[in-house]
Amino acid sequence: MVDPGLVVVDKSPGMTSHDVVARVRRLAGTRKVGHAGTLDPMATGVLVLGVERATRLLGHLMLTEKAYDATIRLGASTTTDDAEGEVTSTHAVDGVREDDVRAELARLVGDIEQVPTAVSAIKVDGKRAYARVRDGEQVELKARPVTIHEIVVHDVVRAAEHVDVRISVRCSSGTYIRAIARDVGAALGVGGHLTALRRTAVGPFDLAVARTLDQLGEDFAVLPIAEAARASFPVVELDDEQAAHVRFGRALRIVLPGPGPHAVFAPDGEFLALYEQQAEQARPVAVFV
Repeated sequence: MVDPGLVVVDKSPGMTSHDVVARVRRLAGTRKVGHAGTLDPMATGVLVLGVERATRLLGHLMLTEKAYDATIRLGASTTTDDAEGEVTSTHAVDGVREDDVRAELARLVGDIEQVPTAVSAIKVDGKRAYARVRDGEQVELKARPVTIHEIVVHDVVRAAEHVDVRISVRCSSGTYIRAIARDVGAALGVGGHLTALRRTAVGPFDLAVARTLDQLGEDFAVLPIAEAARASFPVVELDDEQAAHVRFGRALRIVLPGPGPHAVFAPDGEFLALYEQQAEQARPVAVFV
């Protein structure tokens, strides 16, 4: 049995997030494995998994900032807003100028309302949107507030029938990069979809610490839950009396340094819980001891 902690995987193309979880369950020798946000089968890159009681950290990690490298192809729209879908329309790209591409992408930076891609995992009347699309239904999802912190355009390459735009994106959780491709293509009047997507970071965990499944098969490495908590959340060090209260899930009469969950630690360095400020007290969000 492995110790509780996080496993940061560099996912290969063609695998679902469930495939990765199933493989890590075998490697870890436990059923208790979960992931902090899915990656499409086409996509590669950072997928953060929790093992044993660290799975309870994942819901909070899912809310963190993410980063991606992507390639947008202008000149065609698809049913899935990526290269795996059927082409629904094509347009000549002769009139597409690089300055216009950069300008439309710049308009998407900031706090925006984004309509998720129709083949998302969002539930519509209890059924996943992608399942409804697969069954031939028309799915219209409502726009949701997301934040795109930055879009860096690396290059704009013109071919005979399309224009490829290579970008890097930093954004809030819940942002669909496929929707960025769709919306830029629509704004330019030529359609757009993704041909490549690589997630380069989930919160503090980036490709530098990610390992492929083959590498994990040779040497299964778990980031201990205490280190994972220190890397992911603001840290509060407690005294012995406060730590004793936390072990019973009691509120603490302290003022946390900021909003959101904070990782609280005993004097000996043991990770105890996530606490959040509520009025004049800090209250437990999740206790891990």
